[in-house]
Amino acid sequence: MTPLSIDSTQSRIAAQQSAFKVAAVQMASGPRVEGNLNEARRLIADAAAKGAKLVVLPEFFAIMGMDETDKVKVCETPGEGVIQQFMREQARRHKIWLIGSLPLQATAPDKVRNSLLVFDESGTQVARYDKIHLFNLTLGNESYNEAQTIEAGDKVVVVDSPFGRIGLAICYDLRFPELFRTMPDVDLIVLPAAFTATTGKVHWEPLVRARAIENLSYVIAAAQGGYHVNGRETHGHSMIVDPWGRILDELPRGSGVVMAEINASYQKSLRASLPALSHRNITCNCCDQA
Repeated sequence: MTPLSIDSTQSRIAAQQSAFKVAAVQMASGPRVEGNLNEARRLIADAAAKGAKLVVLPEFFAIMGMDETDKVKVCETPGEGVIQQFMREQARRHKIWLIGSLPLQATAPDKVRNSLLVFDESGTQVARYDKIHLFNLTLGNESYNEAQTIEAGDKVVVVDSPFGRIGLAICYDLRFPELFRTMPDVDLIVLPAAFTATTGKVHWEPLVRARAIENLSYVIAAAQGGYHVNGRETHGHSMIVDPWGRILDELPRGSGVVMAEINASYQKSLRASLPALSHRNITCNCCDQA
């Protein structure tokens, strides 16, 4: 699987900032799009006021419906709709790069694409990634099957930015390390998520830290966190992890903002000291890369 690499106008202009602030927004979204957008607006403004230049929203930040089909009812066409317009306006207003997941139309009328959109500080969409791995769990009284309402994507996406190369992934993708191995030279991995409380208690932190360590990359994991109106409970624990696997900031539950500074010089030094990425010598059949 060949990754889709997207250049932005700014990234072609050269120098990556050596240090800058990023934020992961945590929410407990409900079934009303307007209410969720109001909460996201407040949290984005908070992050921007604290100096964040890149802000990541949780998975389906604008809709956690009473039923799985509710997201199909509010899905948008690419380039049109209140959620996309909201993201454009917020990016432009605060002069930030804004990344968030929302339901976009699929080829099947009864399904959506879980699409992660990236907007630069001018409000221009510069990248889109459609979630590849769809969650499926049957455990006790809990049952999830995303394939019933979501159409899987098939392209790995990496986008160049003024802050470095950003690899895009969503929630369940976290469990598949081979996905991240198809992302060459990524400096940041962004991961909006809505991990269940059941799986998240044991799996979330080790998986997020492992993806950071094995790729010597920063990971910005923005999660849904708390009890939702539909009765679902999500794990939360939004976190920003450095390339050495250290958690720089974390929020266990509830709405809020996780902040940290990304230091490109520190990352470069780590990669020089431990050049593990250049030591890979097992061929990955899925991407034909060593």
